[in-house]
Amino acid sequence: MARWEPGTRVRLVDAAVELFARDGYEATTVAQIAALAGVSKMTFFRHFTDKREVLFAGQAQFELEMRETVVGAEGSAFEAVCSAVLAVASTFPEERREPSARLEAVVRSHADLLERSAFKQAALTQALEEGLLERGVAPATAGLAADLGGRALHEGFARWQRGDAGSLTELTRSALDELREAAGRL
Repeated sequence: MARWEPGTRVRLVDAAVELFARDGYEATTVAQIAALAGVSKMTFFRHFTDKREVLFAGQAQFELEMRETVVGAEGSAFEAVCSAVLAVASTFPEERREPSARLEAVVRSHADLLERSAFKQAALTQALEEGLLERGVAPATAGLAADLGGRALHEGFARWQRGDAGSLTELTRSALDELREAAGRL
């Protein structure tokens, strides 16, 4: 296989999820992941710092995209958050649903991965809040809008992974609508 063949990152993620699901997170090595993906160990480390990070691919890009979308969006703080959350949700194609569900099962089976997942969710919410603060939104409003957006993305993703009908974007939009309605009843 060519050293710089397109799709290497996705193949590494898929190989890791397959091995973690089959053999367990602890028992799986980077060498095994690389071999199943058809690349060298060195290539693995060009993409990821360790085997844990392969499960959280794209995190920094999502944070950046969310913050930039919030800063550039029109409308209220919550509308800006909705734009950012839906922009990220739209990047997940349907063919990633099943691997994402398998990945989630692996994460849920290991305390260290659950902790990293919670950190990831908090970092995404923080990116939303920072974008709102940059827009000049009051801190309490920025925090609440960001929390609602982060919660909606998390809920939309959970629904998508368990196989609910609709795209990730549709399921996240539904969660956003439910949270907007719930917030209005407070």
